[in-house]
Amino acid sequence: MPYVLLSLGLFGFLAALNVTPLVRDLAVRFGIVDVPDNRRKLHRQPIPRVGGIAIFVSYLLAFAATAFGFLDIHSVLPRGPMALGLLAALLIVFATGLLDDLINLRPWQKLLGQLLAAVTAYASGVQIHLFRGHPLEVWFSLPFTLIWLIGCTNAFNLIDGLDGLAAGVGLFATITTIIAALTQHDLGLCIATIPLAGCLLGFLRYNFNPASIFLGDCGSLSIGFFLGVCGVLWGQKSATLVGMAAPLMAMAIPLLDVCVSIFRRFLRNQPIFGADRRHIHHLLLDRGLTPRRVALLLYGICAIGAAFSLLQAGFHSQFGGLIVILFCVSAWIGVQHLGYSEFGLATRFFFKGTFRQIIDVQFRLEQFERSLVQARSLEQCWLGLQKGYADFGFSGVRMHAQGQVFEQTPEGAAEHCQIRIPLRDSQYVNLYRSFQAEVDPTALAGFARVVQTVMVTNLQKFETQVVTLMEAENSTVGGTADRHLTARL
Repeated sequence: MPYVLLSLGLFGFLAALNVTPLVRDLAVRFGIVDVPDNRRKLHRQPIPRVGGIAIFVSYLLAFAATAFGFLDIHSVLPRGPMALGLLAALLIVFATGLLDDLINLRPWQKLLGQLLAAVTAYASGVQIHLFRGHPLEVWFSLPFTLIWLIGCTNAFNLIDGLDGLAAGVGLFATITTIIAALTQHDLGLCIATIPLAGCLLGFLRYNFNPASIFLGDCGSLSIGFFLGVCGVLWGQKSATLVGMAAPLMAMAIPLLDVCVSIFRRFLRNQPIFGADRRHIHHLLLDRGLTPRRVALLLYGICAIGAAFSLLQAGFHSQFGGLIVILFCVSAWIGVQHLGYSEFGLATRFFFKGTFRQIIDVQFRLEQFERSLVQARSLEQCWLGLQKGYADFGFSGVRMHAQGQVFEQTPEGAAEHCQIRIPLRDSQYVNLYRSFQAEVDPTALAGFARVVQTVMVTNLQKFETQVVTLMEAENSTVGGTADRHLTARL
């Protein structure tokens, strides 16, 4: 059996070394390349983006070469519906990624293909269990398994933004899975993953910086999905959800990146499936590290995650909880050092009084707006402005409206900035603010908006009232004159 394992890995490695340049040259000939855009795609020249084809073909060739070498591996591989189901699921993911590389699918189309593949894998027996045999198990197992598989699939797709990163991280996760399979005497899982390790190692010869070929979606999606399936099969050795802790730590970098991306985009009200330059590798590049150093640094972190994973798998009954806690603390410290400002702002918002300050500002703005809306004359509007401006950090106010000027300016006006709020027909409200005063953008913008909106409405209302009153007076004067004339006649 050791000879079989070595043969699978070696054949996968040799196949990738020879197939990858062929796929690269064909992709260049047919124009299937990734063109730099000087924003997120910073490579200098167009590079083929269908390296997943090379890995997929090399993986199949490894089994074909091993079988041709009179080695019986079928006795330990999964057979029947499970094997066919997993092969169908992997083909669906691969086809989805390849179509995206060729014709640029929409996000919902990619997600639909991944969902179909995940359901197929679940129906084949790839299932995460909370507590095996529990009556409510199916209600938990199905959605959690789908989330896990789709999450792993997209996680590797998201980190595929740097030469050799996704392939290298996948290699570390694959080797970790192989070691775990050997310790658990799971020969089927071991045989399924060893060829992938060889393929990824051979592919890195052309994918590491400077890369001459990229994985593409057909590669990153397929690797993520395959490792997600392997993680479930690894975790199924445990009868509870705790068994998924080790696979999760083995794929810590891509899974952490996808979780952070979703959370920070949610905080900023940005599209979840949108592209940006705020991934882990982008932040490390912005700190001045070269692409090679970023890749090597993340490889090292993957090695640490692999160590945590194998420790948890080996000692989960004694120290499993402690290992998970140490891993989570380490991950949190790492995220903090990356400098995601969204999380700092969210922390301040919820835990340092910012949330309550916003509620207070909105409450005071509503009270101020109500006082202006209820004003029945220009003088009452001025009284409302006088009562409100200091409450929002302004030091003075001046209003020019309906030919009148109302003013309460601060001393030392040269040390203050002015904000002019235009009203109607050259009328305005000027607000004064000290340069030393702390700026609350919410209060500043909110107060100006209320003044502009309500005062324009009030001035129009007051002018209408004046016109109506004048018409009424003219009507009264005209009626009186007519009565006097009638009496004389």
